[in-house]
Amino acid sequence: MKLLKMKKFRDQLLINVLASGEENAKAIYDAGEGYIVPGIAAADYSTIDEGVAKLRELKKAVPVVSIGLGGGGNFQEWKRVVQMAVEAKSEHINQPYETASYAKGYLEANNVKPMINALVMPTGIIGKVRLSTGATVDVESCLDLAAALNIDSIKVMPVKGLTHLEELVFIAKEAVKRGIRGIEPAGGIKIEHVPIMFKAIQQTHIELFMPHIFGDLLVEPGKTNHEKVRDLLTLLKGGTL
Repeated sequence: MKLLKMKKFRDQLLINVLASGEENAKAIYDAGEGYIVPGIAAADYSTIDEGVAKLRELKKAVPVVSIGLGGGGNFQEWKRVVQMAVEAKSEHINQPYETASYAKGYLEANNVKPMINALVMPTGIIGKVRLSTGATVDVESCLDLAAALNIDSIKVMPVKGLTHLEELVFIAKEAVKRGIRGIEPAGGIKIEHVPIMFKAIQQTHIELFMPHIFGDLLVEPGKTNHEKVRDLLTLLKGGTL
């Protein structure tokens, strides 16, 4: 998987953000010193073709692009994400837990091999997660099945900043035990939260930690502020703003 071959901050961290076009993608990628995975949210595009065109534009500036669900993790967008990925050959996509394995098989049959995450929701209880169906399940059982289905990464959303950090760390530890390679928190994350989250996640030794940071970095819908990306790198390196 091309995404896992990217250079990572301290060999573990990448940041997932939205990009509005080629120029914005290049600016945020450079500001983030290459530790950035720009992408789009499927819900922001009225047609598959529009989304594919935007993804191809981003690919002119950066080596890896991502497709998110959008709409606050709208599960109904899963199929459109897959359709865009087939056409644009995206390197990373977001899926609800229930559709991630189908998406992986379908895309591989079309010779597209992105890193695919499976979205679960925190419950406020360590060791429990909620699925898009509304079912609450044990983390261990959830990850056992994910590993058996060769799911690459677990997305946890909404983490509400640092509210569910202990749950996130538990999920990451259990994921490592099962050979799942990534953990991806999203929802309400501000740049000042990332160093704290990263310090906690580092102890789990998971291969990839990729927080999705949208609202706190956006200068307008779909466009990330490259100056704030630079600020984030400063904080990660132990600096102050």
